[in-house]
Amino acid sequence: MAAVDLNIPIGEEAIRALKVGDSVRLYGTIVTARDAAHKYIMDNFVRSAAVPPAEEALHAELQKLWQGGAVYHCGPVVSRDAAGQWHFVAAGPTTSIREEPYEAEVIAHFGLRAVIGKGGMGPKTLDACRRYGAVYLHAIGGAATLIASSVQEVLSVYKKDEFGVPEAFWVIRVAGFPAVVTMDAHGESLHERIAEASGHKLAELIS
Repeated sequence: MAAVDLNIPIGEEAIRALKVGDSVRLYGTIVTARDAAHKYIMDNFVRSAAVPPAEEALHAELQKLWQGGAVYHCGPVVSRDAAGQWHFVAAGPTTSIREEPYEAEVIAHFGLRAVIGKGGMGPKTLDACRRYGAVYLHAIGGAATLIASSVQEVLSVYKKDEFGVPEAFWVIRVAGFPAVVTMDAHGESLHERIAEASGHKLAELIS
């Protein structure tokens, strides 16, 4: 089956039309965020009584980018040319389960439509996908250079000096970013299916 092209921002109808196993290609602006970024989001935005004045500009930017948008669990390898422009050299996905304590609230707070990473996520994120109309997209581990080739431009970077390159918020424009839906907006998780099937097989082998 041909891949589904998704233009960011993505509408809820397009997300709910997707099913586990669908291949997609993303076009538009996405933002990377790993452990430090998620902790920062939770502390300053999601669970804070008020956004700190010094962080209001970034909060507003993330609200704009993530309403109908996508977060990518990625710690990129980057280079900088003579003109000062950043480029992604490698952009492989990070294991997503580390963000399970936070992601459901991040989806709800910002209106995310897609979470990209590897390895899948747990029941809290799956429930948020169902409730709010979002999907988890599995990016191919080991294909960091291939994925980086879909990054057309680095638009900006936030918190690089504070968090370091891998943990910073990188705002990138992508074209044809490849991924597979492994958790959909209907409560289905390919990761749960595989875990269940593997458990049954293991039980057969040791019985």
